[in-house]
Amino acid sequence: MTQQERHRIAAGLAARLSYAEIARRLGRPTSTISREIARNGGPAGYRPQRAHRATAARARRIPVAPFPAGAPEGRIDEEMVELAVRSGLPRITARVHIDLLLAEDGRRTAAELTRRLKVSPASVSVAVNSLVEYGYVRRERDPERRRDVYVVDDESWYVSVVISSRQTLEAARAAIDGAEAVGPDTPVGRRLARGGAFLQQIILDTLESATRWRGLLSEPPPGSGPR
Repeated sequence: MTQQERHRIAAGLAARLSYAEIARRLGRPTSTISREIARNGGPAGYRPQRAHRATAARARRIPVAPFPAGAPEGRIDEEMVELAVRSGLPRITARVHIDLLLAEDGRRTAAELTRRLKVSPASVSVAVNSLVEYGYVRRERDPERRRDVYVVDDESWYVSVVISSRQTLEAARAAIDGAEAVGPDTPVGRRLARGGAFLQQIILDTLESATRWRGLLSEPPPGSGPR
């Protein structure tokens, strides 16, 4: 579950939405929402930042094998994974993403990821499904071998920004709706309205900027031209 989703859960609780309605808006099972809230303070004590930190801490306690020993990029891999984990990705998901980013052609099959990272096929499946859902990775079908191939390309940077922004925009609008529901002149209503308006404007600016600078993804990197 992403940090944006946890903020949307908090906004839904503040607006006194049912677990089922919060789940519907997030496209998640109701059981996932109820379990998330129950594990992180209950409906009265749920705090999205604290829930996110607690989940990251639990993920760090899951034993996983290090990147292949002796790989020259090993230290770089682990540093990038730590940064991704601190940003909110579960550790195995972060390791799958970084391994794809550092692949020569940005492509791996599930079997290759399982073998390289020494984790179970089920763990890889959960990780890549999450990465695909949020636009970090796309799935291709290999018709000859009848298997999926997971790909990171330049466009994935733009796609992931757009998907994340749209999710946060939904959270902003949920906060604004929540303000109307509880009363815009109440302390809670004013707090939700201000926060929602702030988030909405920031995300609209982000989407505009991402579109404006999208062309950078198709340009050669600085210093790569002829000398």
